[in-house]
Amino acid sequence: MEKLRILCTEILPWRLLKAQAEQDLGFELEFLEQDFVGAQRTAAMSPDTYDVYDQCFHNLDIVWHWRAIQPIDVARIDTWNEMAGLARTGQSSVHGVVQGAGDRPASRLYVQSDASLGETPTGRISMLPTVYNFDSFAVNSEVSNLDVDRDITSWAELLDDRWAGRVSLVDEPAIGAFDLTMALIAAGRMQVRDLGNMSIAEIEEMFAHGLELTRSGHFAPFWRQAMEPVARFASGELAISSIWSPSVVEMKGRGLKIRQATPVEGYRAWHGGMCLSARLAGRKLDMAYAWMNWFLAGWAGATMARQGYYMSVPDRVRAVLEPDEWDYWYGGKPAARDLPDPTGRPAIRAGEIRSGGSYRDRASRIAVWNTTMDEHNFLVRRWGDLIAAARPRNGRARKTG
Repeated sequence: MEKLRILCTEILPWRLLKAQAEQDLGFELEFLEQDFVGAQRTAAMSPDTYDVYDQCFHNLDIVWHWRAIQPIDVARIDTWNEMAGLARTGQSSVHGVVQGAGDRPASRLYVQSDASLGETPTGRISMLPTVYNFDSFAVNSEVSNLDVDRDITSWAELLDDRWAGRVSLVDEPAIGAFDLTMALIAAGRMQVRDLGNMSIAEIEEMFAHGLELTRSGHFAPFWRQAMEPVARFASGELAISSIWSPSVVEMKGRGLKIRQATPVEGYRAWHGGMCLSARLAGRKLDMAYAWMNWFLAGWAGATMARQGYYMSVPDRVRAVLEPDEWDYWYGGKPAARDLPDPTGRPAIRAGEIRSGGSYRDRASRIAVWNTTMDEHNFLVRRWGDLIAAARPRNGRARKTG
């Protein structure tokens, strides 16, 4: 039987989707999970090894530059006209123009007549917008004995001395560097001209601060996969860290008193999507479109809502979620009962309100989008130096105070 090969990262919770998708689609799916950097490299250099590339818009430029992917025909996307405006037009029906520095999805969505990417609508797109979210950092309120919503209000908190030795960042240069830079800006330690496109001098300044914070023991080793901070929060090694929503939901399901902060400076936003390999044709191309249409039809979006993700076709998600689940995850209302995570385990306790509130409130507070800057290669090199300095010696984590 033919398989559809999907190159992805852990952002796509494929283990939760595979059985249902194969049952509904009638063909087998093979998921090729790699980390962010590895997946991007494979996508750009080896388009014959996958059929669909599932990643984020900030990883799009390189694969498009190398012509590793082909345009998507929006006429073959069943729900295209139902898609929310945040990715498709850069507008939102709830608050107008979507703000935020960096790689807004709409800025590179449409394939132009000269094969460049832009935001002028055409009948072809570079990447199909799917899931997205607004990220910040998490605090263990049990350890800190703080009301996170009231007491933790700024990215600068990542640099506060009270957390020394128990702070971690995500190890991905197009993500973690923004968390660090926003903390430095918020704390008054540096300024940048354009957060979404930093200069070499600004990257050097960010790196110098990060190196000092690492060598002084303020930063614990950074993490790369979403379940790593879960274990480190549970062990007490971490008290505050960059975080992704699946990690938060997992910790809540384990009974940890973790709360995502709502910084006044705004969230770091990201938007996922799917691309078609340039090598794809015939029956395999039909299978790829069938997979993308299934993904947007509602069941997958409801599953991912239970780990905190939004979907680009929200009305399809609403039709599948229980009303009280929708009210919590999208509406910002108190949970009417204990709500399940994607596996069915109770995770959100009755009466709890999602950090940041409703979709409307959260989407109106975007500081920056995950971005591949003009000086991305230099950033990657400098980030690698910082990660090397933060790596635990002899395989042991840094002692905490």
